[in-house]
Amino acid sequence: MNIHILAVGDVVGDAGVDFLARHLPALRKSHGVDFTVVCGENAACNGLLPAQADAIFSAGADVITMGNHTWDKQQIVKYMERNPYVIRPANYTNRAPGRGWGIFDGPRGLRIRVVDLIGRVAMDTNFDNPFTKMDWILKQGEADITLVDFHAEATSEKGAMAWYLDGRAQAIWGTHTHVPTADCQVLPKGLGFVTDLGMTGPSQSVIGIKPEQAINRFLGGLPRRFEPAPGPCKLNAVLFEIDAAAKCCANINRIDIV
Repeated sequence: MNIHILAVGDVVGDAGVDFLARHLPALRKSHGVDFTVVCGENAACNGLLPAQADAIFSAGADVITMGNHTWDKQQIVKYMERNPYVIRPANYTNRAPGRGWGIFDGPRGLRIRVVDLIGRVAMDTNFDNPFTKMDWILKQGEADITLVDFHAEATSEKGAMAWYLDGRAQAIWGTHTHVPTADCQVLPKGLGFVTDLGMTGPSQSVIGIKPEQAINRFLGGLPRRFEPAPGPCKLNAVLFEIDAAAKCCANINRIDIV
C-alpha cells in the first residue's frame, strides 16, 4: 500500500499564500496526493497570522510546520494552542506554547506522525538537541509513518539528521534556506531525503524578499523590516511515495511550479 506525501517549501508573504491557494489543489489532484505538509512560518514574511493559516489549510494543507520565526507574530500563539495541526519546532524549550509534533489520521486508517525540528548550527543556540529530542519523540505513541521537517541552516546538519533517522522514519526534508536542492534520494534503509524544499513565493527575489533590501544589509546599511518582493511567484515542493507496509520510501521527486 503506497501513499503520496507532498512537502511544500516555506510560503513567503501574501503573494506566496495566494500562489499556493491557486496551485496546490490541482497539484494534489494531478499527483494523487494523500497528505500534505506546508512550511508556513514566513507567510507574514516573518511569522504566520491566523488568517494566513486558514488560507493554507483551505488550499489543501493537512499540517503546517513552523521554524525560527514561529513567535514573530504573537497572534498565532492562541491559534496554535487550539489547532493541533499547526506545529512548531519540538526542540524549543518546554516553556514554549504549542506542540512540536503530532500523530494525525492519514488515508486508509494510517497514523502519520509529523515532527518539526529546528537546527542549532548558525541558528539561535537556545534549543534542545534535535537528535536526542527525536529519539524521545519516536518512543511516544504508535505511528505507521514518520515525517520530519528539519528547519535548519547547515546542509551538514540536515544530512546528518537524515542518516541518523534512516530506518526509523520514512521521510525527512529540510526547510529554512528557501533554495531548492537537487539531492532527492532514498537512503539505504528506506528514508526519503532532500536537503531543502525551497520556497513558495516571489521568484525574482533574494529568498523571497526584495533584492535591494538584501543588498542593503550586506553593504552595511541600517536594518529594515524585510518585505516580500513583488512580481511572479513559484512553488517548490517534493513528492514522497511511501510504502506503508514496508515502512520505507519507494520514490522521491521534486515538483516545482515556476
